[in-house]
Amino acid sequence: MTTHFISAEIDLQASPVELQQAIETELEKRGEPLRWAVTSVDEETRKVAVEAVVTVQEG
Repeated sequence: MTTHFISAEIDLQASPVELQQAIETELEKRGEPLRWAVTSVDEETRKVAVEAVVTVQEG
């Protein structure tokens, strides 16, 4: 098992619950999220930047 620091851009959603679900879905594609944080919001492009630490099972 290894840990990775990743950054992702997610489309801004209509509600906080939808945004959380979109973030978690995207992160799960890359591994098991240990922690994540929204680091910026760009209202113009309607994107949020997320930084996360995920674990990936090797082998």
